[in-house]
Amino acid sequence: MKSVTKTGRTVDEAVAAALSELGVTADLVEIEVISEPSRGFLGLLGGKDAEVRVTVKPDKEQVAREFVTGVLDKMGMDASLEVLRRDDSVTFNIVGQNLGIIIGRRGETLRALEFLTNVASGKGAGPFKRIFVDAAGYRQRRERDLAEIAVSVAKRVERLGNRVAMEPMDARDRRVVHLALQGRGTVETYSEGEEPFRRVIVAPRKGDGKSPQDGGR
Repeated sequence: MKSVTKTGRTVDEAVAAALSELGVTADLVEIEVISEPSRGFLGLLGGKDAEVRVTVKPDKEQVAREFVTGVLDKMGMDASLEVLRRDDSVTFNIVGQNLGIIIGRRGETLRALEFLTNVASGKGAGPFKRIFVDAAGYRQRRERDLAEIAVSVAKRVERLGNRVAMEPMDARDRRVVHLALQGRGTVETYSEGEEPFRRVIVAPRKGDGKSPQDGGR
């Protein structure tokens, strides 16, 4: 990380000089005040300038990457990261052997890692970017499987005319189900219950009642 030390009659003056040299704005740096200014004897002799150290923050992607690799190292996992960048998001796909421990039951450990990674990345500089964490393409397979299950449930609802409550799932998985069925004119979907037991209901479309496709809520 690039860092400079500057002095000035005031802390603000020293910081301004450092920012000018680094060519960045205050929101992209960390500021350490090494010493406050002093006026000296009778305000004339022995006065001392303020001194600051200004360090450019790493960007959000770098902070997130270091957090994930740090977790993997502490777990003793021999794995690497593939990075997929989009305008407003970054996906880290963990590649390696025996990744079940990092995925967890129905992806619970992976979701927890993703949440903590997003918290950590907030300390980095630059615009907000959503961080996604995957392992060996688990997320993609999970979404595909959920979409197939959703279609199967919809066919059952169409055949029997009764609503079906799917298993509890998080907002991200519920959204996959809603999207998978949003173009199906014979059924509607909505969510019921409280977290972590909230689930998607697939019901015959009646034209009134609860609004379909609630976006995972």
